[in-house]
Amino acid sequence: MIRLDSISKQNGRQIVFIEASMALNKGEKAGLVGPNGAGKTTLFRMIAGQEPPDEGQVSVDRGVTIGYFSQDVGEMSGRSAAAEVMEGAGPVSVVAAELRELETAMADPDRMDEMDAIIERYGEVQARFEELDGYALDGRAREVLAGLGFSQEMMDGDVGKLSGGWKMRVALGRILLMRPDVMLLDEPSNHLDLESLIWLEGFLKGYDGALLMTSHDREFMNRIVNRIVEIDGGSLTSYAGDYGFYEQQRALAEKQQQAQFERQQAMLAKEIAFIERFKARASHAAQVQSRVKKLEKIDRVEPPRRRESVSFEFRPAPRSGEDVVTLARVNKSYGTRTIYEGLDLKLRRRERWAVMGVNGAGKSTLLKLIAGAAEPDSGTVAVGASVKMGYFAQHAMEVLDGDQTIFEWLEGRFPQAAQGSLRALAGCFGFSGDDVEKRCRVLSGGEKARLVMAGMLFDPPNFLVLDEPTNHLDMATKQMLIEALAAYEGTMLFVSHDRHFLAALSNRVLELTPDGIHAYGGGYTEYVARTGQEAPGLRS
Repeated sequence: MIRLDSISKQNGRQIVFIEASMALNKGEKAGLVGPNGAGKTTLFRMIAGQEPPDEGQVSVDRGVTIGYFSQDVGEMSGRSAAAEVMEGAGPVSVVAAELRELETAMADPDRMDEMDAIIERYGEVQARFEELDGYALDGRAREVLAGLGFSQEMMDGDVGKLSGGWKMRVALGRILLMRPDVMLLDEPSNHLDLESLIWLEGFLKGYDGALLMTSHDREFMNRIVNRIVEIDGGSLTSYAGDYGFYEQQRALAEKQQQAQFERQQAMLAKEIAFIERFKARASHAAQVQSRVKKLEKIDRVEPPRRRESVSFEFRPAPRSGEDVVTLARVNKSYGTRTIYEGLDLKLRRRERWAVMGVNGAGKSTLLKLIAGAAEPDSGTVAVGASVKMGYFAQHAMEVLDGDQTIFEWLEGRFPQAAQGSLRALAGCFGFSGDDVEKRCRVLSGGEKARLVMAGMLFDPPNFLVLDEPTNHLDMATKQMLIEALAAYEGTMLFVSHDRHFLAALSNRVLELTPDGIHAYGGGYTEYVARTGQEAPGLRS
């Protein structure tokens, strides 16, 4: 369906691809992986026809439709979310638009003299609309939006009033409703909660077209793809299987290449030693010359590329008292909507609570109440003795000074820390080399979130309250964070839609449902085993 033949591409001074080739065949579901800046988005844009390769060819079979979801969703306003999604539904949306124009024309008294022609055309267009199953389009659009977490009110409201994250969902819904022959999805899991993520997983499993996607959520990718395409050093390499299998195969290939490199280096050293030893002796001239020629003809084995593995040892947190937070008879409402009524909850030292619940259940509200960012209407929230709290939420980014560089901000927070330690910390969270000289005002939302997280964990509190901490982290940084927090000896309360993160770090689950609040001993893995569901209200 789609072929890339010997493509080369350079962005400014960066060489992205060098004579790279790949193919995407009918029905294949492939994951595209590679470090940040490797060229994943560039590859998508070339396949979608938005930019050409410098050399080589991108071929798409005749008649193949492509739907491309990117992080740049563009402007949306003036229409409902449902109408915006339907606008991208391929040929049927064009027919629907003409049908609306003709309906407006039929109601226009100034066009009475054209009415016969308008009515005749309306009949033709309506027949075509029925043929394309257009009258079911609204229902299908709403089904997709509901799967992505929209309420009926949000579906019918002005899309322009939605936040950036919800607009992303609308843009994704447009591609899903279109059901093209090929979907290109660039980080579709970024702005979804766990329930929407699981719904999307099911949708993509049932999709019979070809799929090429990136995602920093390894569990999500593992359940959908049957092939991995890796961008590394300008080339494209395919691995059959999911992301977990790709990691094993890549590690094995690197081990084999390292062994091959070492064997050749030993052989070369031996040959060079012989040449150096006997090059001055006439009696060995023929042998020396023969070995020199042999060395000239040898194809040199390159050592495997060393991948940057990020790791950082956080300082031990000071010990808190046994009772970290106690909530007693807490009530909380927003307007006429009751979030909590008579909530009692106690968090004890070294417990790691994963908070789960559908949209609007009150997950973020609970974290705000405990962190002191919101007040209960009645009842008490008591923080225990010697508790030093760190609260990570989206508004936490407001602590950044736009005029400071990344390094200046870290230095200002930790004036006693060594420069090397701060640079290592920045590197762990994706700011390597000259990146630390970027001013905070030019950072993206994701970069700001990573910087705040780095600042919070360098001198760790003994109680972490984290609202979606992994949202803008790539797989390597996420793994570093999981490993660091696994060794953390404090108490944690967190919300996350990343199942790998949930399973690795939780030892308690608090489930918020319309029927009440349920606490489970054991972590997320035990919760799934006991309830038969991966998220509240969803059967696995």
